[in-house]
Amino acid sequence: MRSLSCLLCLMILACFTSQLAPSASAADVTVFAAASLKEAMDDHARQFEASTGNKVIISYGASNALAKQIEAGAPADVFISADLDWMDYVDQRHLLAPGTRFSLLRNSLVLIAPVSSKSALKIGPKFGLAAALGPEKLAMANPDSVPAGKYGKAALEKLGVWSSVEKQVARAETVRAALALVSRGEAPFGIVYSTDAMADKGVRVVDTFPPDSHPPIVYPAAIAASSKSAAAKPLLVYLRSPAARPTWERYGFGLAQ
Repeated sequence: MRSLSCLLCLMILACFTSQLAPSASAADVTVFAAASLKEAMDDHARQFEASTGNKVIISYGASNALAKQIEAGAPADVFISADLDWMDYVDQRHLLAPGTRFSLLRNSLVLIAPVSSKSALKIGPKFGLAAALGPEKLAMANPDSVPAGKYGKAALEKLGVWSSVEKQVARAETVRAALALVSRGEAPFGIVYSTDAMADKGVRVVDTFPPDSHPPIVYPAAIAASSKSAAAKPLLVYLRSPAARPTWERYGFGLAQ
């Protein structure tokens, strides 16, 4: 049944992309994507390549680092950020192709612990995170620049907890680096996206942050102004299509539209 479903998905994708990219010649498309998208985008790339013959090259990293690389002239065709601010940063510098930007995905924010942890913390106003940490570190992406860290800081501030744990934050370069600190047992708690927690069997979700405790987690996508790839537009159209939805949902993402 699963094989039949995969075959059906590929058939839909083939039909869909053939209408968008009638050229018989294959093209390369370079995607700069937020680190939290890795498993899902790797899966999408395989499906898109199998259906179209185009080659998808993906560079993963923190959205702030990717945005700065695009500003410096890095050869990206597509940019998928983990927040609106860093897409705005690129947009304000006229580095996006006009009319190609849209909101692609949504995500949620969770508190995680190593899979062996017995913690039963419940997230709420002034919840006991500082007491649970003791002298240990809280793993987060850098809250000054990386989207996951910014969302985490906003949530802890809204809940009245940030000032009690700020000095214990282990500031990781990406959300996946924060995830790894908890998975390896180097930090007793961490704040990551729910999709990150799904991707690592070494952690478990302690609780989910209320959606109103932080700005909505939105992943915008756009084509870079410098792109000359004939596959850039068909790839983005596919990623927001009904054919792509099952893969996004399998990895815990929701489509923004």
